[in-house]
Amino acid sequence: MNQKRVVFALKILLWLGSLAPAAYLVSGIFTGSLGVNPVEKLTRWTGMTALILLFVSLAVTPVRRLSGWNPIIRLRRPLGLFAFFYASAHFTIWFAFDMVFDLTYMGADILERRFITVGMAALVVMLPLALTSTRWSIRRLGKKWTVLHRGAYLAGVLGVVHYFWLVKADTRLPWLFAVILTGLLVFRLPQLQRRKRDPRRETPREQDATPQAG
Repeated sequence: MNQKRVVFALKILLWLGSLAPAAYLVSGIFTGSLGVNPVEKLTRWTGMTALILLFVSLAVTPVRRLSGWNPIIRLRRPLGLFAFFYASAHFTIWFAFDMVFDLTYMGADILERRFITVGMAALVVMLPLALTSTRWSIRRLGKKWTVLHRGAYLAGVLGVVHYFWLVKADTRLPWLFAVILTGLLVFRLPQLQRRKRDPRRETPREQDATPQAG
């Protein structure tokens, strides 16, 4: 099986896996199987899925460099865009059901509750990454695109902090995400140092980002 077919098969699996949580939640809405508090379950599942997909997208480059299999980089853009999709759904559910579409109430909640503040900051950071996920944006922005898309790591940090402050008591899962993110950041440090010393930088197509053209 050639590389194009392998990548195509992986993309199919990625789409199926990424859409599975959405399909489960939509089915649960119509069948009434989301439990006694469906809004809470919708909020929790969309937020968790967004964070997982964001981390998987950040792990693509380490996997590529450790394995030497470059075509895997083509999975990074859809992973990042799915992460943004679920983060947007997470926000929409909160805005619709908790804030009842009240902008004033929403603004007050963002200012008063710190986990809402950092969660909103993470979504704001991810927005320009999603909007500039096209090949046209890569060509147009050049090196600025690379700098912008390093914001994916900032979004990851904010997402983990949001999770920590949300759960308060049982922090085992947030700690797991924090350890994974630390590993991803440590892996990136040698590459960042080499780029500072070497004027021949990687092209934007090869850089770490959340939504990445590929």
